[in-house]
Amino acid sequence: MGPTRTPDFSTPLLRGNQNRIYKVTCLFYIMKLLGIDEAGRGPVIGPMIMAGVLIDSELENELRELGVRDSKLITPRRREILAEIIKKKALSYHIVIISASEVDAYVKSVNINTLEAKKSGQIINQINKGLDKIKVVVDCPSPNITKWRNVLLTYIKNIKNLELICEHKADRNHIAVGAASILAKSAREKEVKKIKKKLGIEFGSGYSSDPRTREFLDKFSKKHDGDGIFRKSWQTWKNHIGKKQQKKLDSF
Repeated sequence: MGPTRTPDFSTPLLRGNQNRIYKVTCLFYIMKLLGIDEAGRGPVIGPMIMAGVLIDSELENELRELGVRDSKLITPRRREILAEIIKKKALSYHIVIISASEVDAYVKSVNINTLEAKKSGQIINQINKGLDKIKVVVDCPSPNITKWRNVLLTYIKNIKNLELICEHKADRNHIAVGAASILAKSAREKEVKKIKKKLGIEFGSGYSSDPRTREFLDKFSKKHDGDGIFRKSWQTWKNHIGKKQQKKLDSF
């Protein structure tokens, strides 16, 4: 980005438009971008993480040049490097850890999309001080964007200075959301490592598609049933427990 040139307001043509030009310039620089995304929505083991990252247009360009984008498109090593850069350079960021038991509670009583709306609202409320214009972009988990946006609005305390956009695949279309996805994914992986260290067992990614995760469920689900790491509202868990119970019945 080249140096900013100050208009010469000494000429009659520009003097008359001085206030208008000043207002437009200020609006350009005041506008900030807040991206929100999640990681770990689908696994049967471990927490879901949501993150928000506040940047401005100058930092947006810098992060773009560094390769910030959807965390799923970045190698783990590069993701950790970018996560540290984002934390240092962001105007603000906020990470929310949602336990497996809290996910279960919402799945059983309402749904996981409402949980994401609530946590997105918490992130916005934490970061938004109501002073500057902020364009908020949230990666929408629901097929019905309008309905989900309306639910999200009920959890936001101050909407006056916000422009709220909810869209699908926002982590691929907006640098701020890509940055949030990187922080969320990085935090999720750290939480999974903590669980593995505590149990002393390698169980893979925690997703039901992972053979190591399925093997862990087969061998240790009963032993670690009360540790709060399993999402018991997940069909994977229900199917697994059903198989265990059927084996018990067959043994009689």
